[in-house]
Amino acid sequence: MPLLPSLLLFAGCAATTSGPSITTIAPNGASEQIPAMVSKPDGLGPFPAVVIMHDCSGLGFSSSGAPGRWAMELVGQGYVVVLPDSFTSRGYAGGVCTVPLSQRRVDVSFERRSRDAYAALAYVRALPYVDGRRVGIMGGSHGGATTLAAMIAPASDAEPLAREKRAGFAAAVALYPRCAASRGASRVYKPVAPLLILIGEKDDWTPAEACRRLTEAARAAGHPVAIKVYPGAHHSFDSSNPVRYVSARINPSSPSGYGATTGGDRDAWVDSIREVVAFFGRHL
Repeated sequence: MPLLPSLLLFAGCAATTSGPSITTIAPNGASEQIPAMVSKPDGLGPFPAVVIMHDCSGLGFSSSGAPGRWAMELVGQGYVVVLPDSFTSRGYAGGVCTVPLSQRRVDVSFERRSRDAYAALAYVRALPYVDGRRVGIMGGSHGGATTLAAMIAPASDAEPLAREKRAGFAAAVALYPRCAASRGASRVYKPVAPLLILIGEKDDWTPAEACRRLTEAARAAGHPVAIKVYPGAHHSFDSSNPVRYVSARINPSSPSGYGATTGGDRDAWVDSIREVVAFFGRHL
């Protein structure tokens, strides 16, 4: 059963539904089904909710495990969590961290996955135990950049997802996202709701400096963007895995285009939990 690896990520959650399928819409207008995991606290609700967008490793056998860690933390704090799987049904059960763009048979870009995020939002709002006005989004790395893409304010009603964005997520957390490609048409980044960026100082995959610049420009324009940079932390500081460099990873930030360092940082992980819980507590 292809969802089994995802089930393991949620061990310890109060209640997990393993079989929901979310209807998302492809850029060409075609309807598409993707799997998802839903976890909820004990009780009847209504609860606030968070949609978690996974990283480039996906939710299968190669998963970083970070989405599952966040799901358990947030369920413990009283949130329903929905985690859509953007990769498995599209042929990338092992993730796309080492798959060059030129070799990807199916589009799983940040913009494509934004559609998955809003499909998950519509799904979670229909759940009887969720307060649909209090739904946030978060994600790490590929999921973090997807979060930025999902939250950028549309310039006009003609843009894709313009209607969904204007009645969309109430808050967002982007963990170590690729900020250099997130402004769109060189615009100052303007989110549709408050946004928090958490990133490691030593991140060589999605460098912190680009996110600092994005945040400074956004704040100067009066937009609700905040950032925290963790000293000494690498990419995937919220992982339980040791720090290691993998040369096969696709890395636009590297001169060669390959190789990146990832691994957990206990201090950053503990502090990021406090930051995320406090941020969602204020806005959800």
